[in-house]
Amino acid sequence: MTSEYKTIDEANQAVIDKILAATPFLMDVVPAKSVIPLLDQQSGAKKVLLHAGPPIRWDEMTNPMQGSCIGAVLFEGWAADEDAALELLTSGKVAFEPCHHVGAVGPMGGITSANMPVLVVLNKTDGNYAYCTMNEGIGAVLRFGAYHRGVIERLRWMRDVLGPVLGQVLRGIEGGLNVNVLVTKAIAMGDEFHQRNIAASMCFLKEIAPRLVYADVPQDQLREVMRFLADTDQFFLNIMMAAAKAVMDAARTIQAGTIVTAMTRNGSNFGIRISGMGDTWFTAPVNTPDGLYFTGYSSADANPDMGDSAITETFGVGGMAMIAAPAVTRFVGSGGFGDALATSNEMRDICIARNPSFPVPTWDFQGICLGIDARKVVASRVTPVINTGIAHKQAGIGQIGAGTVHPPVECFDQAISAYAEQLGFTG
Repeated sequence: MTSEYKTIDEANQAVIDKILAATPFLMDVVPAKSVIPLLDQQSGAKKVLLHAGPPIRWDEMTNPMQGSCIGAVLFEGWAADEDAALELLTSGKVAFEPCHHVGAVGPMGGITSANMPVLVVLNKTDGNYAYCTMNEGIGAVLRFGAYHRGVIERLRWMRDVLGPVLGQVLRGIEGGLNVNVLVTKAIAMGDEFHQRNIAASMCFLKEIAPRLVYADVPQDQLREVMRFLADTDQFFLNIMMAAAKAVMDAARTIQAGTIVTAMTRNGSNFGIRISGMGDTWFTAPVNTPDGLYFTGYSSADANPDMGDSAITETFGVGGMAMIAAPAVTRFVGSGGFGDALATSNEMRDICIARNPSFPVPTWDFQGICLGIDARKVVASRVTPVINTGIAHKQAGIGQIGAGTVHPPVECFDQAISAYAEQLGFTG
C-alpha cells in the first residue's frame, strides 16, 4: 500500500468517508460548452461529441448511438440533413470523447454537444463539479437514437427555453438546491433513482414551481416549462446522475483501494473504474438487459446496454436499492417484493458499508448499500445489478422495455489483477 494507507481496508474506508461527506447541490443549467472546455471549439478546431461509456470509435458504435450522433450534428447545424451528417461523422472531422473524461455523464447514448444545456451540480465538500444533459421525456428521443424533426425541435426548445428558464430559477436559490435532501425525501416515497424517479421529480417541481411562477419570463414559456416538468416523470434521473458523478469523482481522489468508482456502458463494452487504479478503464463486452418488453417487442429487438446512468448504482441507488421501490419491481421484471428484497440483500454482500443518510423504510430503515468492493465481486462472482431501459437496436424507435443488466465479471477480474500488480503482488 501507499505510505498513507497501511491496508486496502483502510484505503477503502477513506473512499467511503469521502462519499459520506459529499454534499451535492444543483446550481445551474448552462450550455455545455460554457463549462466543458473541450466542447468550446475555436475556429477551425475539430468538432467534438461526448458519448456514454468507455472510449469508442464511430465504427464500433451500435445503431442507436450513431443515431444520437446524427441528431446532435443536425441540432448543432453542422449538417443540413442526414446524409450530410453521416458524411461528416465518417470523415474523421468529428472527435469522440467519453462524458466521464470531462466530468460529465450522459443517459443511454450519452451524446452531448456544445450547445446542449447541462445540469450543473457542485459537490460543496470537495469543490468539484459534474454535468449531465436534461431528460428529454419519453418516446422518440435523442438518447435512444431518434433524430427526426420533432426530436431536433424539442432539443432546440430545451436549449432556448427550458435551459435558460431553469438556469434563471436555480441561480435565484441561495446556495443552490440540496440534492441529498431531495434523495432522502424521495427514497422514503418509493424511488430507487434509476428506473423510478416519480417522487423525486415531484419534489424537484415542488421546490421549483413557487420560484418559477415569479420568474421574469414570458407566460407562454412559463406554461411550457411547467407542463414539461409535470409530464416528465424521469426528470430527476439526470440530476441524480450528475450528483452521483460529482460524489464519485471526489471519492476517486483517494488513489488507493478497491472501491468501484464508475460503471458505464457504450453498447459495445462495459467499463468500470476502481479507486486504486485512478482513470484506468477495465472493459469487457457488454450484456443485453433482461426484462419486460412493451407489446410487440422481444429480446430479438434489443440493443446491448448503453449509458452512463449506472453511475447511480455505483453511488448505491438504482438496482442496488431495488428494495426501496416496490412499485418498480414488476416493471423491470424482477418478480415482486420478495425478489427485490433478495436482490438488495445480495448487493449488500458485495459492498463494505451502508449510507445512513438514505434509510430505506421497506428495508427496516437500513441505509442504502455503500462502496461496491471489487474484491468481493471477484471472490463471490456476484456482480452489481443495474436497472436500465431497453433500447431498440434500430435508431429512432426508442425504448422498448425495461429490465436489469449485470456487468461482465471479467471487468472486476481485470481491475483486481491490475491493482495487485501495482501493489507488487505477482503469481
